[in-house]
Amino acid sequence: MTDTPATKLLADLAAALEIPEDGTLSKVLYSDDQIRVVGFAFDEGQELTEHTATVPVIVQVVSGRFQFSATEGEWEIGPASWIHMVADEPHSVRALEPSRLLLTLLRSS
Repeated sequence: MTDTPATKLLADLAAALEIPEDGTLSKVLYSDDQIRVVGFAFDEGQELTEHTATVPVIVQVVSGRFQFSATEGEWEIGPASWIHMVADEPHSVRALEPSRLLLTLLRSS
């Protein structure tokens, strides 16, 4: 069992995920036995080529716009977007402008 506080506050997500010039940043923001939350920051045109996750995931756009591809199709997503994917779903993401997203990996309990 991990010793984690009952409440974790990240008061300024944008400051925690500074967008690198001509690059991509990934940073673990929270992790316990059930979930792992990773923040990503992308400069325009940066991408994660097709890959999979071994557990179900949730993608939430914090700022900016992305081109998101998965088996079911390809979409332009922005801050109002939320995506759930099952484990081993091939997907890719490309930033259409400087952008940030949160990836929540849902671990088995």
